Amino acid sequence: MRGHVPRFFDPGMLHAQPCNIMRFTRRLLTACMALATAAQAAPDCPATTQAGIAPAPLRSTPSPQRGVWIATPEHTHFFDSKAEMERQLAEFQRLGINTIYTAMWNQGRTLYPSAVMHRLTGITISERVRGRDPLQELIEAARGKGMKVYAWFEFGFVSDFKGGPGAEIIKARPHWAALDKQGKPVEKNGFRWMNALDREVQDFVLSVIMEAVQRYDIDGIQGDDRLPAMATEGGYNPETVARYQREHGGKAPPDDAKDPHWLAWRAAQLNGFMERLHKAVKSARPSMQISMSPSPYPWGYEEYLQDWPTWMKRGWVDSLSPQLYRYNIEGYQQELRKLAREQLCPEQRQKVFPGLLLALGRDYVAPPELLQQMIEENRREGILGEVFFHSEGLLPRRELLEKLYR
Repeated sequence: MRGHVPRFFDPGMLHAQPCNIMRFTRRLLTACMALATAAQAAPDCPATTQAGIAPAPLRSTPSPQRGVWIATPEHTHFFDSKAEMERQLAEFQRLGINTIYTAMWNQGRTLYPSAVMHRLTGITISERVRGRDPLQELIEAARGKGMKVYAWFEFGFVSDFKGGPGAEIIKARPHWAALDKQGKPVEKNGFRWMNALDREVQDFVLSVIMEAVQRYDIDGIQGDDRLPAMATEGGYNPETVARYQREHGGKAPPDDAKDPHWLAWRAAQLNGFMERLHKAVKSARPSMQISMSPSPYPWGYEEYLQDWPTWMKRGWVDSLSPQLYRYNIEGYQQELRKLAREQLCPEQRQKVFPGLLLALGRDYVAPPELLQQMIEENRREGILGEVFFHSEGLLPRRELLEKLYR
C-alpha cells in the first residue's frame, strides 16, 4: 500500500468543472484515508528488519501454541460435568493441544461465581452451571495434563444479544448504553453495546476481569473482537461528547461516524483502557499473560475501533490471535500475508497465533485439506502456532491433528 497511487486518481480532473472537482476532492480524501490507515498499520520495525532485508535470527524459539477456544454451555457439552471436562481434555491432550481459551463472560453471565455481577444484577453465575465453579474445575483438570488455561472474556463491552440474557446490565444502568448520532442505543448485528469510552463502564468491565485474575490460578486472560472494542456507530453519549468538546475547543464530534479524526480519537480512548488493563493485570500478577483476539486490521479499526498495532507496539499484549476466519485458502492466504508481511515486525511473529475457523454452528466443520493448508501457510510465514474456533470441531478432525501435531 505504501507509495501506491490510487487507480481513480486522474490529473485531468484538476482542470474540470466545479462539480467534477468536488467529486475529485471526495475521492482524494478517501484515498488519503486509505493511505493513512495503511501507514498506521505499518509496524515501526528496526532498520535491519525492514522489507527486503533479512532479519537477525531469534535468540530462542518459543514453544508453539496449539490452542482451542471453548464456547459457552449453549454451544458445547464441555461444561456438562467435571467428568466431561476431564474426558475432553484427555482427547485434546492426545491431539497435541496445549492451551485452552475458555469463555468466562457472555451475555451478562460468568462461568465462575461473581460478586461483581451479583451486586449489579443479582445473578452470581450462569444459570446453566449454578451450584458449580466451572473455572476452578477446569483449572484442576488441565493442570495435571500440562495445559495452560486462559479466561476468555468473550462479550467484552457488549451487554446482550437482541435483548436476551445480559439485558439486565442496561436495565440496572441505563446510562451505560452506547448511543449513536440519533441518540439511540447501538445495536450492531444483534449485539447491544455498552459505551466503552465511559470510565464507569470501563471500571465495571475491568472489575469483572480482575475478579478472575485475583481469585483463580489461571495462566492468562483474553479479550477478543469486543474487548477492547465498540461499534463505530457509538460514542455520541452526552458525557463522551462533552469530553470531546473540552478537548476540541467546544467543537462537537463529526456526524460521520467514520470520520478519520473521530475514529482515531475514540480508538485512543480504547487504547487507554488497554493500557489500564495491562497495568492492573501485571501489578496483581506479573506472570499473568494477556492475549487479545481482535478482528483483522484495518477492518476491525474502522468498524470496532480496535487499534491492535498500537497494543503490540506498546507491549500491552503478550500474544495476539487475530480472527482470520475464512472458508477458503485464498482468503486465508490474503489475510495472513497482510498480517505477517505488512503489519508485523519479524520478531513479533513469535507472539502471534492466528485464529482459525474450525467449526461453526451445527453444520460447518472445516475440511481437513483446508485446515492443513492454513497451518502450512502459517509455518511458511514464520507463525509458530494457531488457535482453533472452536472445540466442537476438534474430534471430527482428530486424524489430521494427530498427523500434524504428534
